[in-house]
Amino acid sequence: MRYILLPFALFSLSFASIENINSFQADFVQSVTDEKNKVLNYSGNIIALKPQNALWKYTKPVNKDVYMSPQSIVIVEPEIEQVIVRKVDTNFDFFHMINKAKKINENKYQTSYQDTLFEIITKGNIIESISYKDEFENKIKIVFTKQIQNAVVDKATFEPVMPMDYDVIKE
Repeated sequence: MRYILLPFALFSLSFASIENINSFQADFVQSVTDEKNKVLNYSGNIIALKPQNALWKYTKPVNKDVYMSPQSIVIVEPEIEQVIVRKVDTNFDFFHMINKAKKINENKYQTSYQDTLFEIITKGNIIESISYKDEFENKIKIVFTKQIQNAVVDKATFEPVMPMDYDVIKE
């Protein structure tokens, strides 16, 4: 579950070197490398809109939609016909953390949250990747491609689509 929650924070980090950004869209590959150097790759697409709305559409290795808002996270898993609804219970200000990101060199920034150091790599004003170690010492790297900034995004995009016949689990 942690692999799903951290992207919510990370989508906001993707704006670390860019000012006046209101929306972000990109394809992504998220790699998780464990202590034995075993790598698990996830891929999909993200659509994000200020202040804290995001839709992570995972397509590989399984289909999964993760809807994020300041109040909740809704995970729709078609392959097991299940929806998980989780309330967000944090006062964490994502954009405050982004503003704290320190420029290390021309294309590299660093910031931290709850003892986790995030490295952000840019090319010009475009975020190329975000890397960090999770609480299990797994190395996480999210590489973005086909990035689009400040496109018009309909807020309805972030309203979860939950089929009536799916099991709903509220946490």
